[in-house]
Amino acid sequence: MIKSGAEIIMEGLVREGVETIFGYPGGANMPIYDAMLEFPSVHHVLTRHEQGAAHMADGYARATGKVGVVMATSGPGATNLVTGIGTAMMDSVPMVCITGQVSASAIGGDAFQEMDVTGITLPITKHNFLITEAGELAEVIKEAFYIARSGRPGPVLIDVCKNAQIEEVEYIVPAELEMPGYQPPNHASDEQMAHAAELIANAKQPVILAGHGVLKSGAMDQLLNFASKTQTPIAMTLLGLGAIPASHVLSLGMMGMHGEACANNAIQKADLLLAFGMRFDDRVTGNLRTYAPRARKIHVEIDPSEVGKNVAADVALIGDLKTVLSDIDPIIPPIDHEEWLDQIAEWKADTKRRDILSWPDDGKLYAAHIVRDLWGATGGEAMLTTDVGQHQMWAAQYYQMERPYRFLTSGGAGTMGYGLPSAIGAWFGDKDRNVWTIVGDGGFQMTMPELGTAIQEGANVKIAILNNGFLGMVRQWQDLFYDKRYSAVQIASPDFTMIAAAYGIPARRITSRDEVEEAIAFANNTPGPVLLEFTVEQEDNVFPMVPAGAALDGMIRRPIWKKQRAKRNE
Repeated sequence: MIKSGAEIIMEGLVREGVETIFGYPGGANMPIYDAMLEFPSVHHVLTRHEQGAAHMADGYARATGKVGVVMATSGPGATNLVTGIGTAMMDSVPMVCITGQVSASAIGGDAFQEMDVTGITLPITKHNFLITEAGELAEVIKEAFYIARSGRPGPVLIDVCKNAQIEEVEYIVPAELEMPGYQPPNHASDEQMAHAAELIANAKQPVILAGHGVLKSGAMDQLLNFASKTQTPIAMTLLGLGAIPASHVLSLGMMGMHGEACANNAIQKADLLLAFGMRFDDRVTGNLRTYAPRARKIHVEIDPSEVGKNVAADVALIGDLKTVLSDIDPIIPPIDHEEWLDQIAEWKADTKRRDILSWPDDGKLYAAHIVRDLWGATGGEAMLTTDVGQHQMWAAQYYQMERPYRFLTSGGAGTMGYGLPSAIGAWFGDKDRNVWTIVGDGGFQMTMPELGTAIQEGANVKIAILNNGFLGMVRQWQDLFYDKRYSAVQIASPDFTMIAAAYGIPARRITSRDEVEEAIAFANNTPGPVLLEFTVEQEDNVFPMVPAGAALDGMIRRPIWKKQRAKRNE
């Protein structure tokens, strides 16, 4: 059968099960968009900016477990994807990005909108391709999806010259893939498994560090079984939240710079760390020289390059986490750590005493209260996305995740502007799900035009803007470490409710705690996108906080209310 390169691209996408594409047309990818009209099973979402399209594909992938697909034209269209591709790469999100490129004969001649997209994206993709002939496309589409979703997932880019989109060739359905040079590991070695089992059996104060790899591998049941059998508490990374229910007795909550004090204390006192699908990011470890000084380390990881990169492992179990935990279960006996868990319970009680939720009402609207009210109003069942900053940390701390795949946020890259577009992408993944995005007044303005996408598509996405008039996290650092010398952090915002109205989106502004519950109910009961702007306390800080260069347990903590009140009265 004779098909054009553009038709082969679309045929390949359909064969991979693609139902939704996020993107933006232009001169160099116009043949693909023309061919798209012949494939009505594929819905194209026209975004307002290519970065928004990339974040939508990312959100779709995280919410569904499928590969997200994004398209852009050459030159600035392709480079506008870069932030979204980097975000997906850092967080191991499977995406296929298809960009248009000038004709092969024009490459190197500085043609209109010509840029070296494969060169630009080489460091931030799992793999990329430059296609100069239509005959390459059928195999490459299949390879791209396989690479994106297998092993440690990640983004793959296909840069397609315009002549390859137009050329007609015989289309042959690709056979099963054979990629002998790419074999993601599955089972860890028996020798290393036996060594790990010995360390686990002898540990007195173990802690599991559950990362994004738990969710990527689908190893939630195996994790909970292992933790329950060995009575080992679990601390989670930001992207690992939901790996076990937040309410579980073995949950320590989030670890790291803004993690729970009980989690950080437990890590520092541990004699064994079991790192499951996490990479010892600096926001998790604090000062590496003082990190978990007494602990042996077992690192279970599918990507060998992550093992020993930041923290040396005593035992490395290279393989798929779900498989490794299933394999090790028969050789691990039931273990009791009652004394260790009693100590952790004391730390948890101290954390609860310091929690801002235990403070009496002082008439101010705090972000933490809004997040907890949203958690209560949605039964903890919403799909939640965020931007990056203080609101992201409050969301992680106070919207307790009882299920996996419900918290979508930019972890490794820390991308402001991620919240709104990723929520739209997540909604496309499951249109019956309640989707909320919590954003700051700074990050929201970076991708605010995607309100147009939300209203055009009728996306049932609810937007909670926590407006404190600052770039809040930068202001917090300037407050605590730069003697309150605020530099370039006060940000003016438009009237967000009027912006929403201009798009035809219902909106409200909330200024007091007693308005919060009714406003959330209004949003939940109104079809389509709804925007709520919360005018929150301007100079509230996120606690706990591990200062840069400090040990993980060297946290700045929120004072207990009674002590603070007594100090004020002196």
